[in-house]
Amino acid sequence: MEWRDQGILLSARRHGETSAIIEVFTPTQGRHAGIVRGGTSRKIAPILQPGAQLDVAWRARLEGHIGAFTVEPVRSRAVSAMSDRLSLAGLNTVTALLSFCLPEREPHPPLYHRTQALLDLLDQGDLWPLAYLQWELSLLEEMGYGLDLTACAVTGATDALVFVSPKSGRAVTREGAGEWADKMLPLPPVLLGEGEARDDEILQGFKTTGYFLEQHLARNLGGRPLPEARARYVDAFSRQI
Repeated sequence: MEWRDQGILLSARRHGETSAIIEVFTPTQGRHAGIVRGGTSRKIAPILQPGAQLDVAWRARLEGHIGAFTVEPVRSRAVSAMSDRLSLAGLNTVTALLSFCLPEREPHPPLYHRTQALLDLLDQGDLWPLAYLQWELSLLEEMGYGLDLTACAVTGATDALVFVSPKSGRAVTREGAGEWADKMLPLPPVLLGEGEARDDEILQGFKTTGYFLEQHLARNLGGRPLPEARARYVDAFSRQI
């Protein structure tokens, strides 16, 4: 069994004396693990940085085996991430969430291309938080927990939407929320693609997407907690605004 593709490195860990086990996310193979022989060497180890774009070839005797990768660098994103603490936190969040929630060997081409575009914005700090928030919405959608923000779940109104129902993920007006308003999640204009996308609104958006990542997606993945990298990124973002 063998295949070749280009993908994003999600993680790398030492395996034995000289090898590494890596996880890559590719458009045709999804999240896929394999061994890189000599992965701890001076030649290969610098290539195996999370977020790196790699050309990978995988081979195994049987499809169910972990198999072995050969890797060639396409481009590194380490310089963009290392130059800024918030960018590094963002990169770690994206790779950690993908490793956490993607089923192994299940392709998700739209999410892959959104992820690639997001990581290519790492050196544009003014654009990245909004792009990352939009990516979280896409991740929820791809995993089957997308939010429906088109109309109020109670009244059917399509304007004056200010809340999100924590149960259904649907938008709600203030009138529709009624006495349950204090139980609702915020729906800032930025989640609707409206307004100036101020940092405080983006932070509100993170509260809402974070709830669904934790209480819906993670809970249905065996109740495992979300990767701590996500909370660290949101905390770092909140401290800079």
